[in-house]
Amino acid sequence: MTAFAVQLTNGCLPSDIEPENQAAFEALQKAGALEEHNGLWKLGSLYRAGRLYIGKDGRGFVESEFKEQKDLLIEPDHLGDAREGDVVVAKRIIARRGRAAGKVMAVIDRAHLFTIAYTHRDTAGNFMTLDIRTGEPTHVKMPGMDLKAFKLGTVFKVDIDTDEVLEVFGHLDDARVDEKISLALFNRHDAFPPECVEEALQIESEVTKAQHPGRIDLTHLDFCTIDPVTAKDFDDAIYFDLEKYILYVAIADVSHYVPFFSEIDKEAKRRGFTTYLPHKSFPMLPRELSENICSLKPKVDRLAFVAKITLDKNTLLPLEEEFFEAIIHSKHRFNYETVDGILAHGYKGEDATITRILHWLLPLEKVTQRLCKARLKHGFDFRSEEIKLTIDANHELVSTDIETGTPSHSLIEECMLLANQAAAKRFNGDGDSIFRIHEPPQLSKIEALLTELAAIGLYVQEYEDSPSLIRAIQAEAKKMGLESEVDAMIIKSLRQASYASHNVGHFGLGFSHYSHFTSPIRRYSDLILHRLIKTQLNDDKEEAEYLLRNIDPLCVRVSELEREATKCEWDFRDRKFSRWAQKQKGAFFEAEVIEAGEHTKARLLGDIKGVEVHLKGDNLMLFDKIRLMITEVNIPQAVIMAELVQKLSKEVTDL
Repeated sequence: MTAFAVQLTNGCLPSDIEPENQAAFEALQKAGALEEHNGLWKLGSLYRAGRLYIGKDGRGFVESEFKEQKDLLIEPDHLGDAREGDVVVAKRIIARRGRAAGKVMAVIDRAHLFTIAYTHRDTAGNFMTLDIRTGEPTHVKMPGMDLKAFKLGTVFKVDIDTDEVLEVFGHLDDARVDEKISLALFNRHDAFPPECVEEALQIESEVTKAQHPGRIDLTHLDFCTIDPVTAKDFDDAIYFDLEKYILYVAIADVSHYVPFFSEIDKEAKRRGFTTYLPHKSFPMLPRELSENICSLKPKVDRLAFVAKITLDKNTLLPLEEEFFEAIIHSKHRFNYETVDGILAHGYKGEDATITRILHWLLPLEKVTQRLCKARLKHGFDFRSEEIKLTIDANHELVSTDIETGTPSHSLIEECMLLANQAAAKRFNGDGDSIFRIHEPPQLSKIEALLTELAAIGLYVQEYEDSPSLIRAIQAEAKKMGLESEVDAMIIKSLRQASYASHNVGHFGLGFSHYSHFTSPIRRYSDLILHRLIKTQLNDDKEEAEYLLRNIDPLCVRVSELEREATKCEWDFRDRKFSRWAQKQKGAFFEAEVIEAGEHTKARLLGDIKGVEVHLKGDNLMLFDKIRLMITEVNIPQAVIMAELVQKLSKEVTDL
């Protein structure tokens, strides 16, 4: 369900309703669908909010959110103007043969507010406009303009209700149009509203200690940051007291600069996350904040929210965990490559500041190695490969690289994991915070995974539970030299991590308590957690009550926004791969089958990493090495087709 649907189901105050939902809320009140209980308004017992799905026969159903409920059948004449994927409020009615049925009373959240369409001529020469999502014909109009006057392949943003062109994006022949398409398809944005930017410009551009007398002054400590070389915003800085074994994780204090109901906060809640494309980031916060006063830049004072964690020198278990507002002064900015070089070969320079930092940083790296080893006794280490794309000034794909975790990445990761756990442990887990949860896998998914693995000769004989099964699978995969391939299958069989107000632990990490505290510049979830911890520190019951009254819809919102941001990044990547493949039509490639059966897919093996193709060819098994030819590329839908040329024996692929 959407955040608004959760509010209607759980109950809310009229003042809690977002502006874009106000009209729908008032209409439901007027229709008698909402009832008041103890000052909170919620759907009456005959009404249900849920997402609508429509079958090929035209009948729909509103998906049940609770086990004790059945999906509500919606006959075609009771759909109103609701479309596939919309979130609706339906009223239960008596149906034939007693089936749980309903009638759509209101659409409270459209699945799509607009379509992306492009001009096209079919093989018979017929002119049409096609929906870029589906490839199906769609109606488009532009008052005073004949669409046939546009070059074939022109891309439009079209109002879903009026069918009128809202914006001309460009042309499919121009690779620069991909950015606009991907952002629009997943409702991501570049420019900020003027009032948001104006508000950001009013915020202080430098920190003056005298203006923050209540904060703990940590500017004397040798904090440092470690980030990618291309990073422009720095969420976190670390310092380790080697004598006392105290780890300080300092996080940008975004909540100080972004109060509730400010224009910046409203826009951050709408975006939820920063979206990262290969050539550019699309930040959650205006760059005036994310790359300046909120960023923990070196050699300037910055406000920070600090997790201070005292570790037992022998067990490395936390002895004390404390949170407070502070001022820090990062002494140096490292990048991952530099730190990896120092860890491997030592420091040959003479910079006194770097020498001082390395006095504690090098021992800390040894500590984080031990932390990682202990963590993996309960959690998992999946060999996930992240593909980094490089594109040129014309937005054409130039190269790809596989990014893997290095010692410097692990160093920072273990520090952040400690802070995230410490933040989560401050709460009971019964609806009183925002947790990052990862539920154990479903039995049916595990059984399906075992069936797939059996097809490639991977069997597991004995296991006690899901964790031991996964470790046994990984052990067998390692013997077969298929670690990364099988890990990808395991990940696909697991549930998605998400945000929730009730804690169920994090299966993948093996943690009983986990949340996201360390990236408030780029994740709204972390900003909310900062605010919740501050209500504890300040004993602010009123603010805590407001936050927790809306915590369930907020968890739904950020979980959905996270998925949308990820889908946008994947869509853009696939568009770049498709443009590259267009130039390779007729060319031969070696590949590995990654999905077998009715919808066979293979991943190309070569200099350009990560390209997946749909394959025509029978009798292929998972992980077969093959030679194929790229035959067809659909640029609008970013789909690459290929034909099997031959299977390759293991000896051939080893040459």
